[in-house]
Amino acid sequence: MENNSVKDNIVLIGMPGTGKSTVGILLAKALGKDFVDSDILIQVREGKTLQQIMDENDYLHLRDIEESVLTSIDGHHLVIATGGSAVYSEAAMNHLRHHGIIIYLDTPLPELRQRITDYDTRGIARRPNQSFEELYAERTALYRRYADITVSTGNASAEEVLNSTRQSLTDRSGP
Repeated sequence: MENNSVKDNIVLIGMPGTGKSTVGILLAKALGKDFVDSDILIQVREGKTLQQIMDENDYLHLRDIEESVLTSIDGHHLVIATGGSAVYSEAAMNHLRHHGIIIYLDTPLPELRQRITDYDTRGIARRPNQSFEELYAERTALYRRYADITVSTGNASAEEVLNSTRQSLTDRSGP
């Protein structure tokens, strides 16, 4: 049986707008863990917003930086909210999985379309002219591939997603 004490981090993955940061903060507070937002780590390290990084270079450069930041996270008892494009890096996902449980916050496309009103300026690492629908389809397959647990968020409140996530973690660890 695997030693679960080693896997004491919780890693949230999902599309922009799923609530990874919001739910992550609530989950960290509820479980007594530290919270890490990889998008903020990138911005602090680079001294620029995600959109500025992409404007000055391109989306692949942002993904390279993201991989570097994610693979350098070396803590325990963390809730980590990843950027939506974290799943493009197998090295980063394997690193995060080594010490954590990967939870995919699965939000339906129509709900995300309502939440994401700044698609072109939000700093979303995507190919030029890639539509939100194309990005959603491409990433959903990757999120499902890496997820240990999937939590369907629908149009649930952050509190409801928090409760569903906590229940899924309890169910996974057993009585």
